[in-house]
Amino acid sequence: MIHVASAHIRTSRWLTEQLRYLHRHMSEPFDVYLSLEDVDPGTLGPGVLTFEHCGPHAGKLNMLAAEIEARADDGDLIMFLDGDAFPVEDPMPVIRGALEATDLVALQRPENAGDLQPHPAFCVTSVANWRRMHGDWSAGLTWKDDEGRWRSDVGGNLLRLLELHDMTWTPLRRTNSLDLHPVWFGVYAGVIYHHGAGFRAAQSRQDLQAAPRPLPTTVPGLRGLARSFNARRRMRWAETNAREVRSLSDEVFAELQQDFDFYRRFVSSSGASAPSTR
Repeated sequence: MIHVASAHIRTSRWLTEQLRYLHRHMSEPFDVYLSLEDVDPGTLGPGVLTFEHCGPHAGKLNMLAAEIEARADDGDLIMFLDGDAFPVEDPMPVIRGALEATDLVALQRPENAGDLQPHPAFCVTSVANWRRMHGDWSAGLTWKDDEGRWRSDVGGNLLRLLELHDMTWTPLRRTNSLDLHPVWFGVYAGVIYHHGAGFRAAQSRQDLQAAPRPLPTTVPGLRGLARSFNARRRMRWAETNAREVRSLSDEVFAELQQDFDFYRRFVSSSGASAPSTR
């Protein structure tokens, strides 16, 4: 049995789509565990359990995992999915193949300024493995990003737990041949789609790296003017960036509602190649 864990906040727009794609592409039986914050789920049908949570994303995923552990057998699988992520092909051959060689399989997003950790947009392991390492999605463990700055994010501590328990994992990488955005609208290993920022302002670390550099504020008498100019320029850039990404997001969301094959324009013929093992 597959136990799918997913969190949704403030909008139900992704619930129907995520469930539609799961039912279309999952080739093995599954139940769905939903963490909801300010979301009216409506009628979701059998095999869906809902829980009212609030607070950080990692905490919601940890609580869903606890609910699953209380119900599941060691040989069952936990599948974590971001609310705006879902399979676009049957993921089970990729999952089963990865778990034959390693203990966990998950998205990895080096395109997001060098992220190294397993990402909860898609992650699968056995219930036994999650129990063994006392799985935790919290940020904590740090790494240097593409600009040499120390970063952490959701999944940081999970990366360290895998190391501490001498467990291995299979990272699934982005297989887009067409990028509307360097981070959002990604297809991974040819089987998982992650829209990105479906529940928040769509501004990635890559976007921030492209933001205009501030003018120096060290000239006496001009510091106030320079700071004011920098602030206005940064605000204009952020508004323009957010507007452009929001327009793309709405365009792709409309496509995925209408066409299960919407993702094919993003991937090359080699998009379903086997993932690398780490």
